[in-house]
Amino acid sequence: MTVPKPGTIVLLPDWEQYNLMQVLSLRTLREFWERHPDAKTPLRVWYKIVTQARWKNFAEVTASFGTADAVGDKRIVFNIAGNRYRIVARVVYGPFYRAMIKFVGTHREYDQINPETV
Repeated sequence: MTVPKPGTIVLLPDWEQYNLMQVLSLRTLREFWERHPDAKTPLRVWYKIVTQARWKNFAEVTASFGTADAVGDKRIVFNIAGNRYRIVARVVYGPFYRAMIKFVGTHREYDQINPETV
């Protein structure tokens, strides 16, 4: 962790000290579960697990989500609620630790997209 010089104003926290994944964005999940209320609990569980993770590689992702698949362009497909729903997220490991949601939908909707370009 970098210690700022005395008198320096720190506007942003030193995320490296936390090393927690940030999900961009919860709003995307919320909009989906408003249309599919039965998806709310499993999506919130996914969100909680991801935001508490400190993944450094795909092997660590699969330790959290055994059915996750890497599909290219740093994207990972997550099966949600027994494969009823899918999330495609572009995952960036340290030092930035981000999971950018590119798609959330039903399994049928997922079958109509290309997860590498969505």
